[in-house]
Amino acid sequence: MSASRLIRIGTRSSPMALAQAERVRAELAALDPDLTAEIVPITTSGDRWAGPLSALGGKGAFTKEVDEALLDGRADLAVHCMKDVPGDRPVPAGTVFAAYLPRDDIRDALVHPGGLVLDRLPSGARIGTCAVRRIAQLAQFYPHLETVPIRGNANTRLAKLDAGEADALLLAVSGLERIGHTSRITEILPVETMCPPIGAGVLGLQCREDDTATVDVVTRLDDIDARRQVTAERMLLHVLQGHCNSPIAGHAHTEPDGRLSLRAKVFSADGKTVLDAHEWGNGTDPTTLGASVALALLRQGARELMDAIPH
Repeated sequence: MSASRLIRIGTRSSPMALAQAERVRAELAALDPDLTAEIVPITTSGDRWAGPLSALGGKGAFTKEVDEALLDGRADLAVHCMKDVPGDRPVPAGTVFAAYLPRDDIRDALVHPGGLVLDRLPSGARIGTCAVRRIAQLAQFYPHLETVPIRGNANTRLAKLDAGEADALLLAVSGLERIGHTSRITEILPVETMCPPIGAGVLGLQCREDDTATVDVVTRLDDIDARRQVTAERMLLHVLQGHCNSPIAGHAHTEPDGRLSLRAKVFSADGKTVLDAHEWGNGTDPTTLGASVALALLRQGARELMDAIPH
């Protein structure tokens, strides 16, 4: 590789996204000392908008402008949190996820200024979150707690918590790790209590399909376990065709014997109805596993449940 090789990394401009992009830049540099990677920050409509994401078309609000920068040549590589990449429609034509980095912690954390855990919070305590998945599961297990909408990047949410806009927050463990705020965590919730979002803890590296030079470099960072897990989860989401207000949760993991496990849930908005499916499949065929679990949920009534929720 020539010394002049440059890869421009497109990313959201939030502190967490920039930290993620820096991780990718460092890993690319470690692959080849002659490679130069620079970060191209992009402010997305999801970052600018303070209202509900459904008004912007859902999670795609965090990826659309980064995808556009990739497609028009302002960036050679886009870094996405896979939980923010819509699963009900294909990735933009002409692009490919050349690599998925090894999966980080998929769990959610409680942040409470007084150090309390969920079981100790008093009735009426206000939990700051806008995630329909978290709201439904809190309603299922902790109906005596209230939720209040808090949006913005993790740093912004922590500042709002400190300003008294909520009594506690739910945030992703991996996100708090990336911005260096794990000391704020008062409890890490097991996945049985707070099933994670599809794609949790995985960074996807997206390239233009015809940019074979970049694809060839980036592919060297691909983690096969993360790829299989995300492929199964995203096929599940694609088959379910949930909208942005559908409380869908799920996670795949690789068993010691190489089989792939996929568990997924669909909730009613009030958490009173929970559909649950869990299957194992051949680790080399994650697509079939994702479709099978989605069909199991649809047979339980997932379509009717999701269609009953306004969006």
